[in-house]
Amino acid sequence: MTDGDGSQFAAYDAVVYDLDGTLIELAVDWDAVADAVLDVYAERALIPPTEELWGLLGAADEYGIRPEVEEAIALHERPGARESTRLPLGDRLAAATADDESADPHPPAGVCSLNCEDACRIAVETHGLGDALVSGAIVGRDTVGSHKPDPASLLAAINRLGEAPEDTLFVGDSQSDAVTAERGGVDFAWVSELLAE
Repeated sequence: MTDGDGSQFAAYDAVVYDLDGTLIELAVDWDAVADAVLDVYAERALIPPTEELWGLLGAADEYGIRPEVEEAIALHERPGARESTRLPLGDRLAAATADDESADPHPPAGVCSLNCEDACRIAVETHGLGDALVSGAIVGRDTVGSHKPDPASLLAAINRLGEAPEDTLFVGDSQSDAVTAERGGVDFAWVSELLAE
């Protein structure tokens, strides 16, 4: 994906991308999402263990409100995916898979995201990345019952690509992405490093 030489991915049989902050930027006010989730707790007279969004999601199973919390988050993510912006790495991915016979082929690619699968699929469709990604390998936080930094979602995306963790590169923008890759035995690249090459 750099100047058509494909060298960044030459050592890998597959690539898995984080979505938000890596390929696209969701148009979501995450503070408003946290408030919506706090409302879910309040409506049930539950004392939230934290005010931090992902901590609230993590505790939702213990409180027996996981579906309600998931939906409160997804209600913001779906429209945020429709109104999202494609980022430079998303532009490069789209260009690498365009009808250009002179470009080196990009390895099969998937997504492992902390966003819900629905929002991931909406964003992929909105930004014309469907040809660049294997549809069955788009994995959100609600796809396999656990989410980053637990590596299960990343390993599920890799499995759906038909590849092995040691032959796959995970590309992301957060410490959580890096930890997920380490826990899954998968090589990791920061999106900023790829864009700098």
